[in-house]
Amino acid sequence: MNEPKLPANPVPRQIISVAEERLRSYPVLTITGPRQSGKTTLARLLRPEARYISLEDPDIRAFATEDPRGFLADTGDKAIIDEVQRVPDLLSYLQGIVDAGNEMGRFILTGSSQFELIESVTQSLAGRTALLTLLPFSLGELTAAGRAPSSVAELLQQGLFPPIHDRPVAAEVWLQDYIATYVERDVRALMNIRDVVAFQRFVQLCAGRCGQLLNINSLAEDAGINRATAQSWLSVLQASHLVLLVQPWTTNISKRLIKTPKLYFVDSALAASLVGIRDVSQVMTHPLRGALFENWAIMDLIKGQCNAGLKPSVYFLRDKQGHELDALIETGTGSLMGVEIKSGATVASDFFKGLDYWRERLGSITLDPWLIYGGNSRQRRERGHVVPWNDMDALLNEMVATR
Repeated sequence: MNEPKLPANPVPRQIISVAEERLRSYPVLTITGPRQSGKTTLARLLRPEARYISLEDPDIRAFATEDPRGFLADTGDKAIIDEVQRVPDLLSYLQGIVDAGNEMGRFILTGSSQFELIESVTQSLAGRTALLTLLPFSLGELTAAGRAPSSVAELLQQGLFPPIHDRPVAAEVWLQDYIATYVERDVRALMNIRDVVAFQRFVQLCAGRCGQLLNINSLAEDAGINRATAQSWLSVLQASHLVLLVQPWTTNISKRLIKTPKLYFVDSALAASLVGIRDVSQVMTHPLRGALFENWAIMDLIKGQCNAGLKPSVYFLRDKQGHELDALIETGTGSLMGVEIKSGATVASDFFKGLDYWRERLGSITLDPWLIYGGNSRQRRERGHVVPWNDMDALLNEMVATR
């Protein structure tokens, strides 16, 4: 099978040093993430000499399914096996090969269906593989490469999927093709969803609720399906890395805390496209502008943790009276980083309202307050560290360093 071409000038990925370290320590590295997040490019940059094999190819998939021992014997000394979840039984045979030798970094596996893949990997390759999650570009990666969006509106409409920044393709065209190809075809096929129109409506409704508390009953009712179907469809969107549920932080400080998760998309522009945003001029006046900005910022925090090889641990706080803190991050010292996210370009006094409220109510727990906003300058304020959307290094570095 012909190998996919590498981008002419690939954007350096922050996760690469962590991946290289894992390859020195484990026989297998497994990289999960949504389709088109750059997994294949990363794998081939890590092991340019390795043989590339994609289980998307029907002939190769049939070979791996019918004769797994022969397939693995044919891979050579080092191999990259793409979309390995397509033949989950292969991992049991891979275990034998790994155990028979003592070579680190022999195989790189990639997959875009996280629940199915991780379950198979943990059963067959426990202790033998490192697990990393690769999400679309972080804003910092594009900034370092000199390809960052020039405005908040551009960021939210273009998004951060690699092909949009590696190819001469309009963002709105690529996103619509991605929705048609992967969301409406591949994801639907995972659960043999036959009602195409209802599923499309369900995905669009999810996009319209990004950054909101998940109300599965409301989603089901508006989509014209029952609750069990809505839960099933949501789980397949999660399994495909297309949506994420951010959990509320649990604490014994109050029984009045909301325990419902919040819904986010892996990329703000994907959600924007699903709700009908087609060009930059629509973004700043759209009712979902603030939610899309929050979606981007939450995902950039999660990307910062994933790129450092850490398990994502971004939470939020909200009580039944509506007092909310957009993001809460635990540190290794017992303190918390509290992050408020505002799309406005000018810092207003009420931007700190959530930070002030929760800092007073966390008792003996120290809350380090941060504000991400849609402006362009850093500010030092008594009520919190203020960082602009296009310069979050201080926040991200602190988040990783304190873990």
